[in-house]
Parts: sequence; C-alpha cells; structure tokens
Amino acid sequence: MTMTKAAQISPGSEAPWTSTQAYLLAAFCLVLGVTLGYLFRGSAAPDATTASAAPGSASAATQDPAPQDPAQMTAMLDKATVPLLAAIRNNPNDLESIVGPGNVYYDAQQYPQAIHYYEQALQLQPENADVTTDLGTAYWYTGDADKAIAQFKQSLKIRPNHAGTLFNLGIVEWQGKMDPSAAVTAWEQLLKTNPDYPQKQQIEGFIAKAKQHLKGSAHPS
Repeated sequence: MTMTKAAQISPGSEAPWTSTQAYLLAAFCLVLGVTLGYLFRGSAAPDATTASAAPGSASAATQDPAPQDPAQMTAMLDKATVPLLAAIRNNPNDLESIVGPGNVYYDAQQYPQAIHYYEQALQLQPENADVTTDLGTAYWYTGDADKAIAQFKQSLKIRPNHAGTLFNLGIVEWQGKMDPSAAVTAWEQLLKTNPDYPQKQQIEGFIAKAKQHLKGSAHPS
C-alpha cells in the first residue's frame, strides 16, 4: 500500500432541506452502505472499492475486528510504526518512508496522525496527486469537508482525470456540502475520462440518485 486518497458555500446560504430532499439523500446513503460514504485512497486501484470502505461498512466488517481497548490499540500502533519511524530517521527525504506511518495510522482510523505524515510527505513532493488525495480523505474522516474538497481539487490540478479523486470529490460534495449538482459534475467527469472504469454501473447509479435529489430540490414538499 504505497503512494507516489467545490463549490464554496457561504455560511447561511444553504436553504432548509425539504422532506423529499432528506429522503433522497438518506436513500443514497443506503446505496453506499455507510453513513459517511467511503472514499478511495489516492493510490488504490479502481477495483479496490470495497477494500477502501469506510469504518462501519459491510466490507470493513469482514476484516479482523480492531481492539476495543484504546491502550491496546496504541500499543499495537506503536509496535507497527517502530520500523517505519526508523526508516524515516535513516532516510528523512524518502517519500515512501514518510507515507508509511501515515498509511498505518489511516488504516487504524487515527486520522489526525495520518494527516501529520501525509502533510510531511507533501512537503517533499507537493505535486503528488495520490498523497494529496489521501490527505483529503483523512480530512473528510475528521469531519472537515472543506479541507477535503480543497485537497481533491489540488489533486485534480495535478492529474485532472484521477479516478479515485473524482469519486471522492463527488461523495464529499454531496454528503459534506449538500451539493448533488457538484457531485454529478465530478462523477460524470470520472466516467467521461475513465471509460473503462470498473465500477461504471455503480457510479451511474450514484448519478441517477443525485439527479433525483436535484428534482426533489426543484419541487419542495
């Protein structure tokens, strides 16, 4: 697992959601299978969707359960990162060495620590679209949709057709910013620029749901 993971809405500009809009978004969340949606890692292959599912998703539930004791989790992470931190000390300018601990913390859902290492990696290689996307996904899982979108857009400046980034952008635009139109734009660009995308039908389903949401917005209940 190596790396080389908007429309700005002014405060108070969002109109109250109608019952129809809320229902359609809830239906979309059920399609995704999780409350917050799942995002691709920047370096994940498109066919690794289920492996990139967010905590609480069906695929995540099939993995070995994480220890519930925080002290046990901390001990495991400390043990897992010992050789990775040693690699950084031995070669502080190696991108992969710095991203390694970030990946471990990300997988352990310790997103602030993951952000720390991803930001360090980008100081070395700011034009790395994969790490930029991973930083965005980590921001999303800390609840910061704006920072997530900013990172995704930066990634797309570097690689405009980055499939995972476009997928993620659509999720956050809709679920984080309540903007189904922006989500549709991202996903349509994904399919246009990646015609062989393995989850094409899935994305088409997301687009259809988002357009339903838009119709609901146009006809408030």
